[in-house]
Amino acid sequence: MSATVGDFIVHRLYEWGVRRIFGYPGDGINGVLGALQRAKEKIEFIQVRHEEMAAFMAAAHAKFTGELGVCLSTGGPGAAHLLTGLYDAKCDHVPVLAIAGQAPRTARGAHYQQELNLDRMFSDAAAFVQEAETPAQVRMLVDRSVRIAKAQNAVSVIVLPGDLQDLDYEEPPRKHGAVRTGVGYSRPLVIPCYDDMRRAAQVLNEGEKVAMLIGAGALGAREEVIAVAEKLKAGIAKALLGKAAAPDTVSWVTGSIGLLGTKPSYDMMMECDTLLMVGSGFPYSEFLPREGQARGVQIDVDASMLSMRYPMEVNLHGDAAVTLRELLPLLEEKTDHRWRDRIEKNVSDWWRVLESRARAPANPVNPQLVTWELSPRLPDDAILTCDSGSCANWYARDLKIRGEMMCSLSGGLASMGAAVPYAIAAKFAHPGRPVIALVGDGAMQMNNMAELITVAKYWRDWESPKWICCVFNNEDLNQVTWEQRVMQGNPKFEATQDIPDVPYHRFAELIGLKGVFVDDPADLASAWDEALSSTRPVVLEVKTDPEVPPLPAHISFEQARNFAATLAKGDPNEGALIVGAARQVFAPILPGRGE
Repeated sequence: MSATVGDFIVHRLYEWGVRRIFGYPGDGINGVLGALQRAKEKIEFIQVRHEEMAAFMAAAHAKFTGELGVCLSTGGPGAAHLLTGLYDAKCDHVPVLAIAGQAPRTARGAHYQQELNLDRMFSDAAAFVQEAETPAQVRMLVDRSVRIAKAQNAVSVIVLPGDLQDLDYEEPPRKHGAVRTGVGYSRPLVIPCYDDMRRAAQVLNEGEKVAMLIGAGALGAREEVIAVAEKLKAGIAKALLGKAAAPDTVSWVTGSIGLLGTKPSYDMMMECDTLLMVGSGFPYSEFLPREGQARGVQIDVDASMLSMRYPMEVNLHGDAAVTLRELLPLLEEKTDHRWRDRIEKNVSDWWRVLESRARAPANPVNPQLVTWELSPRLPDDAILTCDSGSCANWYARDLKIRGEMMCSLSGGLASMGAAVPYAIAAKFAHPGRPVIALVGDGAMQMNNMAELITVAKYWRDWESPKWICCVFNNEDLNQVTWEQRVMQGNPKFEATQDIPDVPYHRFAELIGLKGVFVDDPADLASAWDEALSSTRPVVLEVKTDPEVPPLPAHISFEQARNFAATLAKGDPNEGALIVGAARQVFAPILPGRGE
């Protein structure tokens, strides 16, 4: 029996190392699905509830493995559904290949059912997108799309008309107008020029107050980051995607930076005289030193990201780990510990502030307490995912990363709905490790509840059943509510912000998972213990207080003025709002938890 185009695509992906595809079926991609079936599980197909979730899972697979993530859909609506997850991959610079069906070639241009111009639709999200036209073209499309995705940490898309998939595969002819491509790509080590390294070392050696900011590009360079910081007596702040790049158990790691950041990170950036940025595209320049305050050195493997957020004196185009290793012998050991001592004191004081805020009373449960109680219970090999929303504040600040922990979220796109598909992809990639997703009730209602069905479908195949979805149920789109109040100076707009109260733990039980419900802070610690020891996946639903403010590390005059304007206009929850804000502001100085 002749191999079809679909058979060749599956075989070629296998040769490229692909072992898992996330997707949803449809008649526009049936030729490839049949080939997957004939390949007898060489490549595992993970059936999701929605194509957007498949693209999120492909992005998460790339993040948690360093490999190419692959997703698949039919044409038309299925392909359109992929877009958000593909943009997530683009914004966070991870390699993803999407394979989408298309209307038959004979009907293209006829306003046919489910016919969309997919090459145009995907062109902004993808570095490479091409619709196949002939069997002999497909070999090149697979090889080129995979190589571009891997080499550029980008998105590639192959569009396959339905009738083409079932045709007999043909090798490209050896003649004018055809190309013959091959499999294979090895990422090079990118090392800056020695003269640039020497100039960078001079800047860092002359600095007296060195601050480091690390991001996702430093995830494979933890030892080198720590070694350089030790030599420079620097503190280390972390962008959200770089949360796992340095352990929070180190006394001079200041934690996250920015709107979700810590006061030690803010103070360090405002007071430093030298900035070393490693593998980060952190977007908010107002949280970096003022221009002219600090001399700058930046390391990034993507040259387009250099000097994008702060005008650097020396830009080093290179891989983080090898560049730091080459830089280390050129650095002088600093002997003045006063800067480092100040950072350590600020960090120590901040952890006490966070604990006092987490233990401040709330109605009924303080959302910070959810992550504060989880943190010491986390296994050293846990994988954490988080959604966009107010829960990201507590993920960023209250969870201490240590050991071999991994964590991620939708960073550059900051999309809602990523936490559960990220956690599912993490579990497939590392089936023996505990995985925990932190999710707001808004994202659960948007799309994450449906993906719990995917967990129910597959969890018995996992090496370990330890998979937890923790839902912060406050019946409010809380992050936006606080943005309305603090950034716009407007009261909460109940028509847009209030959402229904849904029993998420009971839904979990309906589909065969374990459900745990907490509405008393005294029960939270034991609930985490129960969830972490469960023999099946768990949905831990916590009834949290929406009036606990995610206080920024630094409250600007404009923010304070807007908050005052909110109160003057009359917020619908004004009484609870004032009490919640007061408890958080004064928690560090109140004599007791119940004050």
